[in-house]
Amino acid sequence: MYAIVRAGGRQEKVSVGDLISVDRVSAKPGETLTLKTLLVVDGETITSDAKALASVTVTAEVVEHNRGKKIEILRYKNKTGYRRRQGHRADLTDLQVIAIGDSKIAAGDKVNKAAAPKAAKKAAAPKAASAPVAEAPAAEAAEKPAAAKKAPAKKATDATAAKKAPAKKATDATAAKKAPAKKAAAKKEEA
Repeated sequence: MYAIVRAGGRQEKVSVGDLISVDRVSAKPGETLTLKTLLVVDGETITSDAKALASVTVTAEVVEHNRGKKIEILRYKNKTGYRRRQGHRADLTDLQVIAIGDSKIAAGDKVNKAAAPKAAKKAAAPKAASAPVAEAPAAEAAEKPAAAKKAPAKKATDATAAKKAPAKKATDATAAKKAPAKKAAAKKEEA
């Protein structure tokens, strides 16, 4: 079961237990918020009717307040010396969805402030879909014998060092081959 909610001026796809980052909310950590529901999908049932959605509530708990990644803004115009440099960091609030309608989060699945990641993004759902794909190569690698690993790099021995040609040394003959610096021609004066 998942829902599309309006949070922080954007629409987010959330399910029970998800962590999302939204624009700063004035609630303190530990308080609960109700997010506006736009769509609810429960298995094969899709609910988008405004009257039916009025009875469905999506409840989220404030985990912590933090700041987003720094954005550097540089305005530049060529050949005029116009340069303006500015930085920005968004104030964010991390929320954990604890209930969608009747389905609620299990007691052990709640995130406390210490265990919450700094940049909690709602990228957990796409990673879960790609996890079975990642397991197949790992299983194939486990089946291969351990002898297939690369051998450590060999150290240079005295025989290989002797094969290399010695470095050329600068001699007086090579220094004499360089042409002397030219003097600038004298300008003629007009009378």
